[in-house]
Amino acid sequence: MQPSLEGQARRRGVAPEPRPRPARHRRRAGRGQRVRRHRRGEADRRLRLVRVRRRPGHRLPLRRRGPDGRRGEALEKLKEYSEQDLIDYRSRLAEAGRYRAGVDSDLKKTARGPAQSAPRSSTRRGEPIEIDEPITIKTLSSALGVKSNDLIGKLMRQGIMATINQTLATDVAETLALEYGQELKVRSKPTAEQLLTEEFEKRPRDPSKLAPRPAVVTILGHVDHGKTSLLDKIRNANVAAGEAGGITQHTAAWRVELGDKRVTFIDTPGHQAFTAMRARGANMTDVVVLVVSAAEGVQPQTIESINHARAAGVPIVVALNKIDRPDANEQSVLSQLAGNGVNPVEWGGDVEVVRTSAVTGQGIPELIETLDYQSQLLELKADPTAPARGVVIEASMDPGLGRIATVLVQDGTLRTGDIVIAGPAHGRVRNILSDRRETIREAGPATPVIISGLDELPAAGDRFFVLSDMERARSIAEERKLQSRQQQLARRDAVSLDSLLKKMDDAQTKEIQLIIKGDVHGSVETLAKTVLEAATSEVRVKVIHAAVGPISESDVELADASNAVIVGFNVAAEDAAKAQAEQRRIEIRTYQVIYELLDDLKKAMEGKLEPERREKYHGRIEVRQVFKISKVGSVAGCYVTDGHVTRSSRVRLIRNGAVVTEDIGIESLKRLKDDAREVKAGLECGIKLAGYDDIKVGDVFEAYVTEMIQRTL
Repeated sequence: MQPSLEGQARRRGVAPEPRPRPARHRRRAGRGQRVRRHRRGEADRRLRLVRVRRRPGHRLPLRRRGPDGRRGEALEKLKEYSEQDLIDYRSRLAEAGRYRAGVDSDLKKTARGPAQSAPRSSTRRGEPIEIDEPITIKTLSSALGVKSNDLIGKLMRQGIMATINQTLATDVAETLALEYGQELKVRSKPTAEQLLTEEFEKRPRDPSKLAPRPAVVTILGHVDHGKTSLLDKIRNANVAAGEAGGITQHTAAWRVELGDKRVTFIDTPGHQAFTAMRARGANMTDVVVLVVSAAEGVQPQTIESINHARAAGVPIVVALNKIDRPDANEQSVLSQLAGNGVNPVEWGGDVEVVRTSAVTGQGIPELIETLDYQSQLLELKADPTAPARGVVIEASMDPGLGRIATVLVQDGTLRTGDIVIAGPAHGRVRNILSDRRETIREAGPATPVIISGLDELPAAGDRFFVLSDMERARSIAEERKLQSRQQQLARRDAVSLDSLLKKMDDAQTKEIQLIIKGDVHGSVETLAKTVLEAATSEVRVKVIHAAVGPISESDVELADASNAVIVGFNVAAEDAAKAQAEQRRIEIRTYQVIYELLDDLKKAMEGKLEPERREKYHGRIEVRQVFKISKVGSVAGCYVTDGHVTRSSRVRLIRNGAVVTEDIGIESLKRLKDDAREVKAGLECGIKLAGYDDIKVGDVFEAYVTEMIQRTL
């Protein structure tokens, strides 16, 4: 076996030539492949270590020959790969820029495109956000694009407790929206009733069909100044005698004709409880007659009536009544009127003053003539051929006719058989009665009449319209009922920190619950409002039910379930209801005059008040010596310096000017060695306090008693 060349070289002492390493195949750098690069010095070192054995005369090809004739193209390749990656990166970046520019262009085209393209939201455009009432946390969250929990958290930090379905006040919702940088625009969708009102107001009027109509005059003034008696004299009827206590309890309307002069009068209550009814009377009138007694002068309700007339923007005619009384003082009353902005014509003003007397009839013709002259100046006209519209004055239950409503026709002509919508009530007119309860077939403008045929009682002040379609009338009435129900629920569910604290206080507040039944809707509404205003911080009045009609068995059952008192105003209880109330011991009280009801309510509230504790001072006692007695305790030897002290006195112990304890009873009171019931000033005594022995010389006893006094409102 022949030795290898490497072995021969070792034996000769010559270092063998190193074997060349097999060259690794380098992949060409492509997209998505990672290329390992070395620094230049590292590449040179590796190239120097490579020794390639080649045959004599063999040379490297030019593609593998470097600039120096020996190194390959490694450096050039590395440089080529780096530059290629940079070119690819720049290409991708430019492509992304072109794609972004295309997207922006498409968005702009979409925004300028046709209506079927998706519009931008109000929040994106920076415009006010529209929202419908009632506003809840859920609807506000959807409108703002904010989580409901975030809104609830903000409300809690503001002291408002609310859940996702509870109603928010408009100002609270607007404040929340502003905190998120958005402006809220509360949108109220017009109701069918509002659209109907707008339709009647925009109805074209033919000037050739317009005819003069009588003036609608409202009688305003203070209670018992003779409003109804004066109107009785004009009508030649005795209405005031039929009113309980001679006081008007509800609004009434009459048509008065004297010769060719016709005037419609609306009589309103004068006492303080019926402010809302006077305001309604002033809003449906053309002229206000302010009745002022020449003897009593201007009173609180007189000033209030002046304000109602000014708010309604109607002229005033003053009827200076009771001019026949010997204590009448005209100039004083005129001065009081001028002081309240009602300047008489005779004093250089613009208000007519007519001297009248409901007893003798003085000034009645002059008053009618003045009112007719005012109506001519106002040029009052109406279209009697148009469908009727007007306002509800009163509504009540009639034993023979059922639900009836006193209405004032303001325009058009109301006929039997017309379809009427009045607030939540609708129906076909069955009967039309005049102010004297006479059946008539139609009523023209400025005519007060009584109609029947409604499915329920409308509220005083509701507007009525005559329609040609029963289905439309029914839908409008149902919408009105639904709207009223939603408003009640919104008021009940609206919760704030104040209402929460109020509920906590109500747990300690005593309450009087009432069920109110009356003869007319206006009186019931006013009574409910009046009794609620009579509540105090300690005694609350709650009206759990108020309706028109007699006191029925259902009212007694409701009173039994809620521990309430039934109050009837100008109504009586049914026989079955009386028997049931006696069996269940439910109190039923009926009244004819509102003052009596308010007086009894005040007494009932006073009975619910906690009695007041008052201290009554007895005397002042000085401790001059203390005796320690076994099995007895400390006995104070005292001197009464002021007043007196009794066995029933309570003691307040004062030491060095500070109160140590108080409300201590006296166990024993002695004068010398005898028991005493009372010791007066200037005498000595011995006092043993009940259950208290920490007594020192120099202490002062202050004797007093506590009295419980019933409070009044």
